[in-house]
Amino acid sequence: MPRKLIRKYMPDERTLRSHRHLSWLGRHLHDPNLWHLTRKSVARAFLVGIMCAFMPIPGQMVVAAVLAVWVSSNLPISVGLVWITNPLTMPPIFYVCYRLGLWVLGEESSLGQSHAWSLQTIQAEISSIWWPLLTGSAICAVVFGLLGYVAISRFWIWHVNRSWRKRIEQRHQRNHHNGR
Repeated sequence: MPRKLIRKYMPDERTLRSHRHLSWLGRHLHDPNLWHLTRKSVARAFLVGIMCAFMPIPGQMVVAAVLAVWVSSNLPISVGLVWITNPLTMPPIFYVCYRLGLWVLGEESSLGQSHAWSLQTIQAEISSIWWPLLTGSAICAVVFGLLGYVAISRFWIWHVNRSWRKRIEQRHQRNHHNGR
């Protein structure tokens, strides 16, 4: 499977174990299952990481690490996928989540209707944005997390089958070439 490719870009165990925000997980980080690259652990990591990426909260990496420990997914991949939402992608992603939340809740956007900015109007805007944003984010987290889980599982199976077929073909070619 694409273990070599994944290992090439994956942070090593020591780096994550010594990370200041993850060190409180202590002995849980020493579970070897959190570091193995299997179809199930990587698929679960995609589910966890993508779901956490859509959470509009600070500390997404910590949440991803805790969930990775809880569901025995690959920890580095779970934490790394949180960076789908980075400072460049976060505004458009969360705007789409907000719009989806508005649509699902059947609400209209109240953004930009007030031109006098004060602490009260900012608090009012945040309180009117929060529920649609959470709703849209939850929907996107579940949908894209499950899509990531299924896609990586299917890709892994396809890649393993392709590798086996190539080996069989090479064996047949060697045997045919050697006169067997």
